[in-house]
Amino acid sequence: MDWADRIGRRIKLRDLHILLAVAECGSMAKASSQLSVSHPVVSKTISELERTLGVRLLDRSSQGVELTTHGAALLNCGVTVFNEMRHGLKLLEALSDPTSGELRVGCPEITMAGLLPAIVERLFQEYPRVRLHVVMAQTAMLQFQELRERNIDLLIGRVSQELSADDLISEILFDEPFLAVAGKDSKLARRRHVTLEELFGEPWVLPPYNSVPGALILQIFRASKLQPPQPSIATLSAQLTVTLIASGRFVGVLPSSVVHFNRQAGLKILPLRLPAVHLAAGIITVKNRTLSPLAKLFIDCARAVARPMAKRPRVQARRQFRAARPPIV
Repeated sequence: MDWADRIGRRIKLRDLHILLAVAECGSMAKASSQLSVSHPVVSKTISELERTLGVRLLDRSSQGVELTTHGAALLNCGVTVFNEMRHGLKLLEALSDPTSGELRVGCPEITMAGLLPAIVERLFQEYPRVRLHVVMAQTAMLQFQELRERNIDLLIGRVSQELSADDLISEILFDEPFLAVAGKDSKLARRRHVTLEELFGEPWVLPPYNSVPGALILQIFRASKLQPPQPSIATLSAQLTVTLIASGRFVGVLPSSVVHFNRQAGLKILPLRLPAVHLAAGIITVKNRTLSPLAKLFIDCARAVARPMAKRPRVQARRQFRAARPPIV
């Protein structure tokens, strides 16, 4: 009998469930009590599994049992099977009532600080019974493992216009320009005109240049024919960046939506026109993986919230620039 026959005909999910219980309890007697089945049934199930696979799965002693190397390998596969089954059951539950299911969303802090709250507010206005789990994700560093491993259902955040990963799909919601920003009480806030070169003597807060937003900011300096400054603080934290700039000691470059969503934090858009480099925000999913109805509802809400920004990103930036520039007397 080959391995396919052994798996297809002889190994059942119930057998893996019993093995998992025995491994967790460290004793067949404790596992039988936990599962509400007799000790002989547990013992027979493990023995038949070992006979079917031709390997020992448990080492038995007077102190209890523990997994062998073969047992640990099989159990790891079993955990994966149960996770897939759990995902399937959640999907079936969501199909019966997509407005009360559970959704896990990965999101970087820069999106948590602005765009995501607006999406969540819209989602819960229409579907108040949904359950949302938000997990920190570094899309700016192109880290997508949590998505691939089904620990989250989708990612929303800053993305490259063209995603190089063959197994992923990105839908761009909008792209936006960058703005040079200082604290409203800083000496720069009183200036009628500032050049990018003049800011080089100031302490900068910028994302790392090897991140998605950092690489775009690098393009801004190079398009201005300037060597990029060495930031005093390099961080991907939008909250830290906004707080430090608002203190009046630091300057930085932020996406226009971040400035918009944090307009009460004490930021001042500097009267400085930067080269036209844009940062995209989007939804990332796994190719050929079926989205749950709740995930589709979330994406619809994200599209609705992003639609105004997608229509007029350049007009919005131009208006903000004019508002920051004092009138000429």
